[in-house]
This record gives sequence, structure tokens and C-alpha cells, in this order.
Amino acid sequence: MTADGALARLIRSSADRQPAAGAEVCDLCAEPLAGDHPHLYDTGQAEVRCACRACSVLFADTRQGTGAGDGQFRLIPTRRVRLPKVDTAALGVPVGLVFFVPRADGSVTAEGPSPAGAMRWEVEAAAWQRAVAGCPPLAGMTPDVEALLVNTVHGLDHHWIVPVDDCFRMLAVVRREWRGLSGGGRMWPAVERFFEELTERA
Repeated sequence: MTADGALARLIRSSADRQPAAGAEVCDLCAEPLAGDHPHLYDTGQAEVRCACRACSVLFADTRQGTGAGDGQFRLIPTRRVRLPKVDTAALGVPVGLVFFVPRADGSVTAEGPSPAGAMRWEVEAAAWQRAVAGCPPLAGMTPDVEALLVNTVHGLDHHWIVPVDDCFRMLAVVRREWRGLSGGGRMWPAVERFFEELTERA
């Protein structure tokens, strides 16, 4: 049976399940989820999807082109690596809270919060290559699903390789706490707590 066939069977077998009100479920097959569960990146919608263990296995080999879904869904890894300082000013991004995502097509995007919502920039290829030369671990990032996450606001010095779902969590913290034009008194302490709670993991 192909991976796509297995996925279709999982979805059919779960169609009649009625999860408890408020329970978190797999976005693919509606299986109830544990608190700690895998995530998939939907490349078509640029969104993170929750997945059960069974569905996540179907997408484990998408880097080799053998996973289910024709590459639309990418399994998000879990590793985090704290880095030495990366000169992100040279990447042409004028903010201190930002994340950079290398894409499968070779481009690199940067995204950060603003009063109008998330802002996105294209990073010049030559500038990114200089950053990689200065910080070799960046070369090993998995396209679309890992990011360089940076916070240099208020004199902080956080530089991490993280799964992209961490970046979405950071943006959710910002959206929840942002007040006024500058973020207000609650947002920046909440962001600092977010970074303090990041831990390295393989």
C-alpha cells in the first residue's frame, strides 16, 4: 500500500469519530491528540497543522520526496540549537525580533511582528550566503520547516535554530499581548519569557 493510500484509509476510518468538546484533534484524520504531538507545515497555506503520530509517520521522508501528500505537508523537526551571535543587520532586516526561513526553492524569507501584523521580507541570496559563511550551522537547516529565530530587542542576544512551529508560537504571543503602536508594557516581557523558556534539544 502506498503512503497516500494509507493516509486516505486513516482519514476514512476516522470520519465518524466525535471528539470531546474542546479536545485537540489531528488536522488530517481527526484522531484525538496528546498534549505533546507532532506538527506538519502546510506549504500551500503556509500554516502549521497538528498531526497524530500515525499521520506524522507518513510525512517523515518528505525531504527525500517519498512522503505522502506530494510535498504539500512537511514534517516539522523538533531540534533547537542555540547559536552565537549572527549579524542579522547585514541581512537587510530593520527589526530585532525576526525569524528567517530558507525555502525549498533556494530563497530565504524573514518575518517579524509589527503594529499591522506580521511583516515579511525577501532576503538577498548573497547576504544570506555571507551569514551562512559566518555561522556554518545555518547551512544545515531544513528548508521550510526550520528557522533562524532572533531577538536583539532591549539589548538581548538570542539566536536560535528552531522548528518553525516555535516561530508561530512566538507570533501568537505577540498578537495576544500587543497593545498600541509599540507593543505596550505586557508584550515585551512576554516575549522575553518565551525566549527564556527555549531549551536546546536534538
